[in-house]
Amino acid sequence: MLTFDLDAETMWTGRDPANAKRPILMSQGAYGWKVGMPRVLALLDRFGIKATFFIPGEVAERQPALVREVIDKGHEVAHHSYSHRWIVSLSPEEEREEMRKGMEVLTALTGCRPRGWRSPAAEFSSITLDLIKEYGFDYSSNFFDDDSPYLLEIGGQRTDIVELPFRWVLDDAPFFQYSIVLPGRTLQAPSAVLEAWKSEFDVLYAEDRMMMVGMHPEIIGQPSRIKVLEGLIKHALAHEGVWIDRCDKISDDMRPRLKAQAAASAQ
Repeated sequence: MLTFDLDAETMWTGRDPANAKRPILMSQGAYGWKVGMPRVLALLDRFGIKATFFIPGEVAERQPALVREVIDKGHEVAHHSYSHRWIVSLSPEEEREEMRKGMEVLTALTGCRPRGWRSPAAEFSSITLDLIKEYGFDYSSNFFDDDSPYLLEIGGQRTDIVELPFRWVLDDAPFFQYSIVLPGRTLQAPSAVLEAWKSEFDVLYAEDRMMMVGMHPEIIGQPSRIKVLEGLIKHALAHEGVWIDRCDKISDDMRPRLKAQAAASAQ
């Protein structure tokens, strides 16, 4: 699965709302929707690949035409909070409001409720899992504890919510994100990232597992970096039996088998 977190300006304002007054910081986020997204969408079109875009509600409100373009091209729009504020800094009431507002905005713009959820900055609180269940999500892509999908347990009970885990090595930010105000100042050679991702693919393919790649249009959509994604796609498609698709479609395909496995193991 190729997934894209369209954080745009909220990558900076989610950490500190005062950053909205720093136009050069904001321009780094704007690159995502102005330049990165057209580049990413064109590449996916060229290979006929459908992907999932996790979009904060605030970004969707500001860029409704872009959200509609994503939908019109057959991609999935999933929930990525409202303002991208870090969950560990929120009260339970604030976290619930982030979930509610993001859900309402994305539902209104896309015409259907988002089926998947990814947290801002890979953080959970003590109530996050309960909110995922309460808001009726069909899948989550948050945890780092496996290379295969599984069904979430919430409150000691197995659910039908499919977890699609990923890891930092399969995220573009640790390799490429450079900012004077955010953690990490890394500018690695695109060739090194492609080597890492191809190596990840090779092992996961040999083990017959899934591969969840998390990217940001403001990062992967830059000229030298889009070549990394292109190279990964070409490498994957050179192998037999590889399915690249939206998270909702793949999780729907996996869920019956995961439920059957869970039922068999319970006997």
